[in-house]
Amino acid sequence: MAYVDGLPQPNRSLVMGVVNVTPDSFSDGGLWFDASSAVDHGLRLAAQGADLVDVGGESTRPGAKRPPLEEELRRVVPVVREVAAAGVTVSVDTMRSEVAQQALEAGAHLVNDVSGGLADPDILRVVADADVPIVLMHWRGHSDHMQELAVYDDVVTDVMTELQPRIDAAISAGIAEQRIIIDPGLGFAKTWDHNWTVLARLVEIVNSGFPVLVAASRKTFLGELLADPHTGERREPHQRDAASTALTTTMALDGVWAVRVHEVPANVDAVRVAARLGWERSSVREGT
Repeated sequence: MAYVDGLPQPNRSLVMGVVNVTPDSFSDGGLWFDASSAVDHGLRLAAQGADLVDVGGESTRPGAKRPPLEEELRRVVPVVREVAAAGVTVSVDTMRSEVAQQALEAGAHLVNDVSGGLADPDILRVVADADVPIVLMHWRGHSDHMQELAVYDDVVTDVMTELQPRIDAAISAGIAEQRIIIDPGLGFAKTWDHNWTVLARLVEIVNSGFPVLVAASRKTFLGELLADPHTGERREPHQRDAASTALTTTMALDGVWAVRVHEVPANVDAVRVAARLGWERSSVREGT
């Protein structure tokens, strides 16, 4: 199991709970838009067993428009401050160096940049100066046009090839290699088939040697898989939790460092089951 300096290190995959302080996120936009509601939700996720709470103020659903910097700061920083003050390990989900800087000053322990440092290269310096971990996700462009860029020769090979320069840039900026986490970016410039291929070959990404975060929870490709067989109507996000938990189990067995999820308790159970099953399988192999 991969570990990251400065973050929780249980002998299993971690569970990262999502707090979307946005009016327009695909799954729960608007539910936690009020700061006090967002804080309460973050504390509730931690109480339910989340190892990390990921606070973000920008929706990255396909087609989403970016909020102004001042608005993202207004949404994120007070929530980070209150949740971190309660002793929770907080991640800030942002592509902006200014938001990362203020969130870290407010108590965040980790920066989760879905652009891998491409949207705002100065974010790498901010993370290096703070000496905290960073998530570098595979990314090809902002949400308003990213699906136009979903063309690959081999999606897993291409994802890893495109992540390598982001890893190199982070190291060059002064971020310690042991503080770098990678994310294959399910749903970001990827089709239904691309997402399933990445999941089927996830162990190849895990075997890169870097801790791997995967965010599959409630995503559209699950809604399409679970569509009504008679009407073809896509299943709603809040009705995708069982399928999300099923994926958590398989991903944990593949050795991912963490899963990013909306519904925490079932996923905490899933990673514990996977850890035990993985241990049993290893014991059987060693005994034969």
